[in-house]
Amino acid sequence: MLLSSAARAVKSAPAFGRRAASAISTKYASAAFGAALAKSSQTLAKVESDLASVSKLIKNDAGVRGFVHNPTLSANDRATDLATIFASLDSGAKKDATSDITKNLLTVLSENGRLGELEGVIESFNALAAEHRGELTVVVTSAAPLPRDILTRLETTLKQSQAAQKAQVLKVTNKVNPSVLGGIVVDFGDKTIDLSVQSRVTKLNSILQRKICVICHVVLIEMHKIVTTHLLKA
Repeated sequence: MLLSSAARAVKSAPAFGRRAASAISTKYASAAFGAALAKSSQTLAKVESDLASVSKLIKNDAGVRGFVHNPTLSANDRATDLATIFASLDSGAKKDATSDITKNLLTVLSENGRLGELEGVIESFNALAAEHRGELTVVVTSAAPLPRDILTRLETTLKQSQAAQKAQVLKVTNKVNPSVLGGIVVDFGDKTIDLSVQSRVTKLNSILQRKICVICHVVLIEMHKIVTTHLLKA
């Protein structure tokens, strides 16, 4: 896909696991969800499909990633690049035209300088749509793909939780992020259970840093005492 050179110049690292949706992204997602739901369930499904296509573009196209994560683009460049993205979404003989709600959402994000929130907006929208259908999506992030039997056992355990019992459908997906090192991170609803090695390493580093700070503080106090004693004797 041909986007502006300014958009291509910005590179962003691929995201792993679930993003933490900000209050801003939740606000935009809620507005789009409400507008789609007010029209019809078909419109809601269409917008959800559009956003899945946008998410795929961000993941697979470096130019689109650069566009989304470059806040320095001029208004003209943003408009041009958005038009290119909309054309890509509309392409294909079996592809319906992109929903006006989807186009308005991306346009407003662009005009307000909030395209950096787009991935969080899509995630929040999907969560609202899933909740509307009575679904609970559980994302299990691990350093390597988990065997099917492990996921099945996790699903069986999660079905016993209060959140799952309120849902009509429970969906468990496995995402791979080598940075977790080992263990798993489980995201469902507004809850996160972090059982990763990365989390333990981070906690250990924090403890070590605090201990080093205490030691340095003690050393400085002792040095101050020594210097003071020498000055008094001089």
